[in-house]
Amino acid sequence: MKHVLVMLSVLLVLVGCAPHTAGIMASSTGESRIDNRSFANEVTLTQLKARPEGGLLQGAGLISSQVATDLRLQYKFTWFDAADFAIEDEGVSWKSVKLHGKQQMQVVGLAPNANAVRYEIYVRKAFSN
Repeated sequence: MKHVLVMLSVLLVLVGCAPHTAGIMASSTGESRIDNRSFANEVTLTQLKARPEGGLLQGAGLISSQVATDLRLQYKFTWFDAADFAIEDEGVSWKSVKLHGKQQMQVVGLAPNANAVRYEIYVRKAFSN
């Protein structure tokens, strides 16, 4: 019985530490993905744009709240080269943003090097631990 309680405690700790990544994604190539349908009813990600900036690719997207309450969100850009490999993805952290009811906010990112040809933006609900 003692072993069962220890295993359950360890399992609860691991589940509590699990990253919350389910949200929405949009790509500069026009693709999109919804990993969390209820979140997608609260937030949209549109108007993705790209332009050269100092020899690097700059990307932008519009995050829009669809609800009347405040939302604490996180977003991140992932950059890809011509062979569709992610560029320096492990070193990119999530950035936090707070949207007030029905607010829109443009987020902008700059590729880490000149090999980037496209990008994806991920948006998820921010969870405090």
